[in-house]
Amino acid sequence: MNLIRRSFITGCTATLLTLPYLSAQESPPVLRDAAEVTPRGGLPNVLAKLQAGQAVKVGYLGGSITAAPGWRVKSLKWLQDKFPTAKLSEINAAIGGTGSDLGVFRVQRDVLDHKPDLLFVEFAVNDGGADPARIQKCMEGIVRQTWKVDPATDICFVYTLSEPFLNDLKAGKASRSVTAMEGVADHYQIPSIHLGIGVASLEKEGKLTFKGEKPTAPAKPGDPILFSGDGVHPHVETGHELYLQTIIRAWPAIAEKGAGAKPHALTAPLRADNWEKAKLVPVTQDMLKGSWTKIDMPTHPIGKGYQQRLPGMWKATGPDAVLEFEFEGSHVAGYDLVGPDGGLLEVTVDAQPPKKLARIDAHCTYHRLATSLLLTGAPEGRHHVRAQLLAEAPDKRKILFPKNVPDMEKNPAKYQDNVWHLGGLLLLGDLVK
Repeated sequence: MNLIRRSFITGCTATLLTLPYLSAQESPPVLRDAAEVTPRGGLPNVLAKLQAGQAVKVGYLGGSITAAPGWRVKSLKWLQDKFPTAKLSEINAAIGGTGSDLGVFRVQRDVLDHKPDLLFVEFAVNDGGADPARIQKCMEGIVRQTWKVDPATDICFVYTLSEPFLNDLKAGKASRSVTAMEGVADHYQIPSIHLGIGVASLEKEGKLTFKGEKPTAPAKPGDPILFSGDGVHPHVETGHELYLQTIIRAWPAIAEKGAGAKPHALTAPLRADNWEKAKLVPVTQDMLKGSWTKIDMPTHPIGKGYQQRLPGMWKATGPDAVLEFEFEGSHVAGYDLVGPDGGLLEVTVDAQPPKKLARIDAHCTYHRLATSLLLTGAPEGRHHVRAQLLAEAPDKRKILFPKNVPDMEKNPAKYQDNVWHLGGLLLLGDLVK
């Protein structure tokens, strides 16, 4: 069964091949009352370091709203200005169009390996269409992985907004994704900041236009603030500035709760089925058969753009190329690329009938990170996975959005290959050697 998940940030769709087990969704939670700041246990450890003028690394794990040169850049500068004797640096771990279900697998490589003192986690918008139970499993997995590595690392959940959240916020209610995340924040006493409440309030008062074309002339005094061009990504000079002002307003309440540096206690989990054991593992030669090429990441025209995110990259080029392995666990996915040269895979898990999966989607006039071979909700145990690149090519003209077909017509060479770029495995469990 192929599931389509729509990203609330990018509007992109990613096809997730689910083989063959599906877990039932739990009942959606009753929406919480929205709060701009909930200080809980504060940020005691990073606050002590900032006040002492020490070196502080701030990690930002999120999607494209965080990847933009907006609230991330602005908040780091604000912290540096507020604590001028401290030495702040950034860990930018934002990837557009991705949610906590990828963040939980990459938090070790992309953030924890760099030893953060403070970790902001921003996935509310990209998790907007996700199952609340899955959100909690992933967010709790991020928290527990972080504190297992270093219990002195402070965490703050940050909630942005997109147009689908706006009406709930104006009615004083948090979105479904934020409601799920707040349950995790409550359990671990993690502070949270909702960057969207002030925005929704201004829109309700007629002082803000949530989505619109950028004016060619400078804004006049009294004109509504233009928040975004697409209803999702804030303009850096307006929307992201409002996000920063929310952080500035929230800081005193959080700082008040953060007196005295102390390690965070890793208490009993909120959910026994949380994803704290999620890991990103490299693909090794013994998993591969047939026509595979190991990509030299620093020099390869495609690979060099992903060397910070992937442990390596292999390229399948012929119909004899097979990935095959066994693992003990319940979930596995390929961490790979979709792109105009993406081919068609045949994937078999255990004794289930094979399924086909194209490594190109409607947006693919370019390459981007994706996930494939998703096995989720499976019984805990040993599973056998086999994926083969087929000689059969996907119908790329039908897959592409009509607006992208002219690119294929203009640049046919870009689409003529049918390959698979595989960077690693996202695993809940352990490989069987």
